[in-house]
Amino acid sequence: MDDGGRTQAPNGPAATPGKESLRIDLADATGRLSEPACGWLMERLSEALPEACRRESGRTGGKVRGGEVRVRVIADDEMSKMHEEYAGVPGTTDVLTFDMSVDEGDGGGGVPPLDVDLVVCLDEAQRQASARGHGATPQLELLLYTLHGVLHCLGHDDHEEPSFRAMHDAEDAILTAIGVGPVFARPEFKPAEGGAA
Repeated sequence: MDDGGRTQAPNGPAATPGKESLRIDLADATGRLSEPACGWLMERLSEALPEACRRESGRTGGKVRGGEVRVRVIADDEMSKMHEEYAGVPGTTDVLTFDMSVDEGDGGGGVPPLDVDLVVCLDEAQRQASARGHGATPQLELLLYTLHGVLHCLGHDDHEEPSFRAMHDAEDAILTAIGVGPVFARPEFKPAEGGAA
């Protein structure tokens, strides 16, 4: 997929009558993700993000947030520039989250729809995929990074140890619920007894 290529899920699984819909837009600015990888990632995002919104509705007075999430896959060089510009930190990172949601203060206890721009780093995903034991599938990491960014927008914080653990447990619970299984705390690979180490 080239920089102009986009995959969209205009009304993911949360788009049912009487419920908020969540629009997801994915763009691969690297041109390095295959069409099947982009398709797989969009399908999983269309399951994971609405599931996150449903699970986190307790933080929003029971309202399931809909809205829009735009994801752009980039490489180390662009991520490094953005990381320094927006966070003041040199070097690359996995995800940068830009929460554009605006609470218009309607006084009716409403919750603003999600309006999120995310940039996720393919090079970091490839490094972490190898370290976590799913080396040939960096899209698992990209899925994790996107979910992580959305959970920040839904009220999670990971700066202190208890909240760090709670956030990553929530990620793996959501990914397990949609059939992917844990990605952050992926069980270690252990060879069968008598097998090669």
